[in-house]
Amino acid sequence: MPTIFIALGIYFRFYTREHEPIHVHIRTADGSAKFDICPEIRLVKNNGVKPKDLKLAETIIEENRKLFIKKWEDIFWRRLIFKYIEQIKVKEDI
Repeated sequence: MPTIFIALGIYFRFYTREHEPIHVHIRTADGSAKFDICPEIRLVKNNGVKPKDLKLAETIIEENRKLFIKKWEDIFWRRLIFKYIEQIKVKEDI
């Protein structure tokens, strides 16, 4: 699971088998949560993260939204392209 960003004890991560919509997982000392980033930033799930840390995480996501989207594209869209290329190669070999 790539850690994209660490700020004030909050770890911002993507899982390696992610799916759309673009979202980020956070982990704190108290728990974990998930925020959608696109089309809008919103809390999807909270497992024990304190309200003040959720607000801080949301603020950090808002301030770094373009970075998170860029990292998502770099990691996951590249993987989809390689998967597509492999499918084409397999069809050409048949």
